[in-house]
Amino acid sequence: MSSSLRRGALAATALVFPLATLAACGSGNTSQTDEVKPDTAATSTGDIKVQNITVVTQQKPGADGSAAVTGKVFNNGRTAQTLQSIKLPGTGAVVKLKPAKGSGALTVPALGAVQLGGKGNASAAVSGLPAGKNGNAEQVVFTLSKTGDIGVRALVVPATSYYGQVGPTAPASPSAPASPSGSASGSPSGKPSGSTSGSPSGTASGSSSAGTGGTGTGGGAITG
Repeated sequence: MSSSLRRGALAATALVFPLATLAACGSGNTSQTDEVKPDTAATSTGDIKVQNITVVTQQKPGADGSAAVTGKVFNNGRTAQTLQSIKLPGTGAVVKLKPAKGSGALTVPALGAVQLGGKGNASAAVSGLPAGKNGNAEQVVFTLSKTGDIGVRALVVPATSYYGQVGPTAPASPSAPASPSGSASGSPSGKPSGSTSGSPSGTASGSSSAGTGGTGTGGGAITG
């Protein structure tokens, strides 16, 4: 091989090596990023695919109230399937499914999808999820009528930013008791009002009458 060909081969090798190294680094960074992005919690089994799965808790850390499983369930088959249950193994939590309209089974239509969470969509309300789960990756298992179980790890996040639109409903504030309102309105308007308008008013009126009579009698005595 001539010296010029050898130099060309060495230059090509030197160029390929850093490109391969950069490609490997890029692949590693992408993989790590995918692991921490909540919207990459996705998997598929047979005709069913679940995507963008997250568990959304209340907006304020430690607040009482339910959580919600959000995401999308796709059915690429030609037969509708029923989403029978969603479970969070090992947490003791219970998930209640509700279709977008009415009640009954939550059906994933053939060649269609079901969105969980958000206004006007189906919901998966979670009760009994232990506190302090934010930031954890929890196992979430979807059970469908034909496909069976599909498990995916989903991040637990508070209902802030985008997740505020798909998260659980905040617990209602407790209403004020009725009894203090009744006693407050009765006491001030009753007893004190009667005391003021009765006794002092009558006393003042009587004294004025007596004073008038005395003045009249005294005037007669001076004239005689």
